[in-house]
Amino acid sequence: MQESNLDVTSQSRFAAFARTLDPSILSALRIDEATILGADLIVAICILFTDSNNPTPWTERVENYLETTGIEALDDGLTSVMEDIKDGKSKVWVEKYKNNTYREFTKRLLGAAQYRLLTNALKEDAAVVALALRRAVRAIMPFAVAWSDSTGILSKEQVRAKNKADLLAVNAVDAIITLDGIIGEKVLSSLPMEVTGATEVDLATWPKNGASDLILQFRAVVKQASAKRVERANSPLIRKIQGARAALEYSDDGTSQAANSLIELLDRIMREAFPPNSVLAWVDSNIPDNPDLTFFDENQNKRKPTKFGESLCFVYGGGPVIREKTKYDDGEGPTLVHEMIARTLVAVRNKLQQIKHADEGTPEERAQLLILFTALEGALMLGLFLGGPHLE
Repeated sequence: MQESNLDVTSQSRFAAFARTLDPSILSALRIDEATILGADLIVAICILFTDSNNPTPWTERVENYLETTGIEALDDGLTSVMEDIKDGKSKVWVEKYKNNTYREFTKRLLGAAQYRLLTNALKEDAAVVALALRRAVRAIMPFAVAWSDSTGILSKEQVRAKNKADLLAVNAVDAIITLDGIIGEKVLSSLPMEVTGATEVDLATWPKNGASDLILQFRAVVKQASAKRVERANSPLIRKIQGARAALEYSDDGTSQAANSLIELLDRIMREAFPPNSVLAWVDSNIPDNPDLTFFDENQNKRKPTKFGESLCFVYGGGPVIREKTKYDDGEGPTLVHEMIARTLVAVRNKLQQIKHADEGTPEERAQLLILFTALEGALMLGLFLGGPHLE
């Protein structure tokens, strides 16, 4: 960060400046301690997670921050901030500051020099937060690409959105590209980004018509992330992915071999994580009234989970199905994200079975299998991300 005359013990330039003012002035400006603490916490967290020069893992950064700040002080600060947010005081102050009358009042009260310091401090804080926001948005892009690739094989009926939030999820890649453009054009361009650790990559705008190139770039990230998550969940199964890729590249019978390897990968990673009895218990505890999750096997005279039931349990990591009822959502059953990933896993397996049995080795089959491979990698990355904590 750039050197400043403001109090260096404060992460937020606004907070540091505010603490130099007389309490009577703060009172007149309607700036209370919760607003100051909130600014300090937000900016500190943004700096913590955007320091590119810090090789320390994020978990250790958080631990170091807690040690430096003190858990009690942090708890008090968060409590004050949450109360402030609940009461809407900070929002009211921000809205006031946008008002020309309030700004003129502030300028007369502080004087031109002090008012300039306040304005610069606010802009520097905003620059830090904006950098964190842009990096956060771009960090989501691999997940959006994985989502797009995995759900791309489903029918329109299966991806039908239930509410406005679901509609946003369905169009995640476009939404992120649009949001990233707004951040660059409307936010970063008006702030002093030189006081932050922003790089040329951070400041560069994604081309408006370059979605396909971006998808290819992030698809490679998804491929690596998916393989790592599979290896972490069940290390021997990484060979199935490697075997499928090798079969497609080197074997004359590669399409059938690759399809078989991927089917075995899917079956084993789910069955070894959650055997049939565990899936049945999960269904009974969480979604007992859904007829698509179980069936009665007449031949074996026993109740079994369907592939969809197995996949849904896997995507939830065997954890509880928790949803909140809103005016847009009935709050019942699995979320759209969980449901669609589970349906993708089932659809991929069914299509792989068709290729395996057809086994004509045509270019069309190979092209279809590559699409399914990409969809599977995306679905596994997302499924293991959502269900991972319960699997470990």
